[in-house]
Amino acid sequence: MDASTLFAVIAFATVTSITPGPNNMMLLASGVNHGFRASWPHMLGISIGFAVLLLATALGLGALMQQWPTLSLLLKTGGGAYLVWMAWRLWQAEAPRGTETAAAGHTRPRMGFWAAAAFQWVNPKAWMMALAAVAGFLVPGAPWWSGLLLALVCGLVNLPCIALWAYAGARLARQLADPARRRVFNAVMAVLLLASLWPMLRA
Repeated sequence: MDASTLFAVIAFATVTSITPGPNNMMLLASGVNHGFRASWPHMLGISIGFAVLLLATALGLGALMQQWPTLSLLLKTGGGAYLVWMAWRLWQAEAPRGTETAAAGHTRPRMGFWAAAAFQWVNPKAWMMALAAVAGFLVPGAPWWSGLLLALVCGLVNLPCIALWAYAGARLARQLADPARRRVFNAVMAVLLLASLWPMLRA
């Protein structure tokens, strides 16, 4: 990968990572509801999970998806169902009212490392990014380490970009300390998560 290609990959990864999508909507909500530090497992799961997905795509999974449309449909269906479930959890989430509420299980949804990494495999935007990166920056028959390098660069660029969303949410937390405002925010995030399904439904 020469310097010009590396710059193009970084630019591509920056633009696609920092723009709104399911991951960033959930990180914004996580920053508000749990804070920036507690959102780190979620962020790392996204970046590492996406890098693994991109590498798998470069090694032939992307071609397999094109050959088996049913597999693509199953992934879309799973991703859509998961987003609807997350949106429902956000919609039903209650602002904290003390330790008794938390102990009773009425806590706001929080995604950990493994769940975030696994979600990339059913995330429509992650698939579009991976397929576009492989098609745009890897020549047919490229050695496996070219795909590995592409995945590492995209994963490393992705992390600070998505971290901005969690940080923005953490900064908003003080303004949303009022339980009524917090419920409105979570409801808006739920609607935006559902709206992120639109590109997948059109595909």
